Amino acid sequence: MNKVAEIEEYLDELFPNPRCELNYHKGYELLLAVVMSAQTTDKRVNSVTPILFDRYPTLEELGNASLSDLEQIIKPIGSFRKKASFIKEIARRLHEEFHDQVPNDSAVLQSFPGVGRKTANVVLSNLYDVPAIAVDTHVERVSKRLGLAKQEDTVLQVEEKLMRKYDKANWSKRHHQMVLFGRYYCKAIKPECEECHLKNICKKK
Repeated sequence: MNKVAEIEEYLDELFPNPRCELNYHKGYELLLAVVMSAQTTDKRVNSVTPILFDRYPTLEELGNASLSDLEQIIKPIGSFRKKASFIKEIARRLHEEFHDQVPNDSAVLQSFPGVGRKTANVVLSNLYDVPAIAVDTHVERVSKRLGLAKQEDTVLQVEEKLMRKYDKANWSKRHHQMVLFGRYYCKAIKPECEECHLKNICKKK
């Protein structure tokens, strides 16, 4: 069995049905949650989104909300001032320009404040089943430890290499699996190496 097949088999064993751990009920809620998740945990984002979306149940109301109130609600997630301004502007544009719909277009999504390639990939993958691999800190770390990418590779280079190694039909699934593997097993600090079935190919020193 080659290395990629070995990795895929183990990921399938650990996470047969992986899914995004951010909670959302509407497409725009996912977009805003992913924007808020930068440099923090999904768990923390999930603690503030019910309050935020209950207080402002429509994009129009979010777009008209006071920045100070938005900041107060999302304060636990960090970088809250910047993220509050992102939320307000994204909500305004979605309502005014896109009739409250999240556009199924990566370039358009990346024109929104706080939305980069990773966020666009997560949103398109989850909302529209677009084959995509979003490279966050977990995916990058796991890819480099398992030799799927080089230590010096940029996030984009990691994404391109993973796209070549994995079957396109499984890109979204592999993304979620690698996120969860990095979050719960191949952690940045105190990774659970002893029990890992991939320790024989891991490059972590």
